[in-house]
Amino acid sequence: MSELEEKLKKEFAGAASKALGMEIRPEEVELNLSRDKAHGDYAANTAMKFAKRAGMKPRDAAAKIVECFDCDAVGAERIEIAGPGFMNVFMKEDSLTAIITKVLKEGERFGCSDAGKGKKINVEYVSANPTGDLHPGHARGAAMGDSITRLLKMAGYDVTREYYVNDAGNQINNMARSLQARYLQECGKDAQVPEDGYHGSDLINIAKRIRAEIGDKYQDTDPEESYPFFRAYGLKAELEKLQADLKEFRVEFDVWTSEQDIRNRGLVQKALDTLAAEGHTYTQDGALWLRTTDFGDDKDRVLVKSDGSYTYFTPDIAYHLDKLDRGYDQLVDLFGADHHGYIARLKAAIQALGHEPDKLNVDIIQMARMIKDGEEFKLSKRSGKAVALRDLLDEAGVDAVRYYFASRAGDTQMDFDLDMAVKQSNDNPVYYAQYAHARMCSVMEKAGDIRPAETFDLLTTEKEKTLMKQMGEFEKTVADAAAARTPHKMVNYIARFAQAFHSFYNDSKVIDPQNPELSAQRLALVNACEITLKNALDSIGVSAPVHM
Repeated sequence: MSELEEKLKKEFAGAASKALGMEIRPEEVELNLSRDKAHGDYAANTAMKFAKRAGMKPRDAAAKIVECFDCDAVGAERIEIAGPGFMNVFMKEDSLTAIITKVLKEGERFGCSDAGKGKKINVEYVSANPTGDLHPGHARGAAMGDSITRLLKMAGYDVTREYYVNDAGNQINNMARSLQARYLQECGKDAQVPEDGYHGSDLINIAKRIRAEIGDKYQDTDPEESYPFFRAYGLKAELEKLQADLKEFRVEFDVWTSEQDIRNRGLVQKALDTLAAEGHTYTQDGALWLRTTDFGDDKDRVLVKSDGSYTYFTPDIAYHLDKLDRGYDQLVDLFGADHHGYIARLKAAIQALGHEPDKLNVDIIQMARMIKDGEEFKLSKRSGKAVALRDLLDEAGVDAVRYYFASRAGDTQMDFDLDMAVKQSNDNPVYYAQYAHARMCSVMEKAGDIRPAETFDLLTTEKEKTLMKQMGEFEKTVADAAAARTPHKMVNYIARFAQAFHSFYNDSKVIDPQNPELSAQRLALVNACEITLKNALDSIGVSAPVHM
């Protein structure tokens, strides 16, 4: 929230409390930018919201609030009542222009706040099995997760970005057997990739690399004897490739947690012992079960199968217990849509371990359909027909992919139109936003000896005011998008801000040698706009080009 908005909310809360005879807190005041200049700069519905409780008609309540409202305290010129009880505030010019000074002073820190109050949050996302190339489904989760963590950090949360490496279990066994078969094929042997193995070209490439390094060393070795080599080599190669792809996508992590390490450290047994000690497990048909129905799940879940092996669920419980033991205030997991049914049992397990279920928040990320030439690309990791993330980045570029994936709520279906993403025109929203930034930079480059002003009494047009008011909204937008984990709110802000700047630019002569004073003030405005837009784009991992 900007300082101006904070002042307005406090003044409205104080005036309403006095006028209506009840306590109204600033956070209860809803303040919005007016869309029509005839309705002032800001509008509040406080009278309509609290009139009934005060036993009054909304317009009568609004009249009393206006009587108590101190315009001078907030830099307002006047306040008017409209419609059924809206209160429209008309600000003095200098109260709006203060945002320019603030932006220029704070620079790359503009938009940051302490809204999160240092709350410790662990955000786990992507966590794809290291068994093949990342595909666009993973890319959407990566773009969403990374944007969320960027916004959380800007809003003052203490954030840990975490990737859970599923390097144990049957999926890894299938990958290793597939790689082993590809190696033997490279050695001229008649070997078949397992039916439930991985058929992608990435394992063929890794097999070629192995043969180049060790020759035919394992061509006649018992497969069980050489299996550990192919498992270890495949895991390392796939994980390194995955990390490189994510880094190119501007997605990095603070912590990489290995499922195998969770098992090796005895944390799975620790979780099982804790659940048993609390009386939440039982044995039936030779298997160990968890009473998740005691905590709202639709049925109990198996932890240890009758053959003594863990279900997929069990190491996950241990992993989440480990995260909770690390002292986080909140855990956030980004799951694919196919894991929606997994949420209830995981929350049940957390309750069974003695923690509040609200400690865990799960955001569902839907798959994105890739569209090119009006047709859909089908994605299948095992068949080898997948569109790899690297191919997508080569086709559309990091900026377009990140912008498009962040532009919609994660739990909604979306089509990614590759043809639109590569368009160099205003029809392409990421191009439109980046072009606004390039225009800002161009104006500053052409300023020559003109230096940005420090006073702004000549910035009085509606389009200049719109830019200033929207800059005043930036910090609040960051805090709101962070708290709700909704990067698309920032994308919407970027679109509005870019549109407002393009409109101002097309109507206003910024650098005018015949009017150096106005030029200096407009140059400061453009400079502040450039900082704001750059920070906004960075909050979703999109670059802000100087030239286009």
